[in-house]
Amino acid sequence: MKLRLSSQTLLVLDAFLEQVEEWKYGYDLSRVTGLKSGTLYPILMRLAERNLLETEWEQGEPGKPPRHMYRFTPDGLRFARANAPAHAGSGLGQVALGLVHR
Repeated sequence: MKLRLSSQTLLVLDAFLEQVEEWKYGYDLSRVTGLKSGTLYPILMRLAERNLLETEWEQGEPGKPPRHMYRFTPDGLRFARANAPAHAGSGLGQVALGLVHR
């Protein structure tokens, strides 16, 4: 599967690897990764288009807009584990941001 693994994409994959079965919201992913919406949402859309993420709309309370949620598909989890092997508590996000040098 051809997917550009930029440092930003690695940050997103790493964020999903933290709790692989949990649904995640774009806003929360933005806070965890430090990515702005103009960078984050195109990555999420590419991952979803390649069936690496499943998406769902959460119906909020009355008067609140629905929120888009994301989580790995089984293929997405395998892809992330194969392509972001440095995860395992190693601070991949910090490496990708250039905060830690290996």
